[in-house]
Amino acid sequence: MSSPPPPETVIYLVRHAEKQTGDDPSLTEEGRARAEDLALTLQQAGITHIYSTDTARTRQTAAPLAAALGLPVEIYDASDLPAFARQLTAQRGTFLVVGHSNTTPPLVEELGGDPGTEINESSEFDRLYVLHIRGDAVRTELRRYGARYRP
Repeated sequence: MSSPPPPETVIYLVRHAEKQTGDDPSLTEEGRARAEDLALTLQQAGITHIYSTDTARTRQTAAPLAAALGLPVEIYDASDLPAFARQLTAQRGTFLVVGHSNTTPPLVEELGGDPGTEINESSEFDRLYVLHIRGDAVRTELRRYGARYRP
């Protein structure tokens, strides 16, 4: 008799939405609309945990989904991505992780996924990674949400 397959962990990863300028900037009007689009996109995805770096723009990107689902936004340290990747893979569930253009692709890679091309820092805010992790197998999907990025 064969044993059942290991449970699947699903991790959604995005960078923060469009931001204002300055130290620890908030989201722009477009960014707030994108955060609402993210909440609508993931509302039925079965999210069990929401993680964000400790910046206004990332917390504000996560906030609409957290409010819709009644979940807290848990803060993670993007300066130690290997440790955070180990924390994520030690858990089971469906997660949203909100980070930055320079932390999200490296975290995808730490988790065993395909980060794809570099994120355009100035204008690409619609990239949504979906990692399906089952045991040691990782499948990466790249989706888009909200207003489309035009290179």
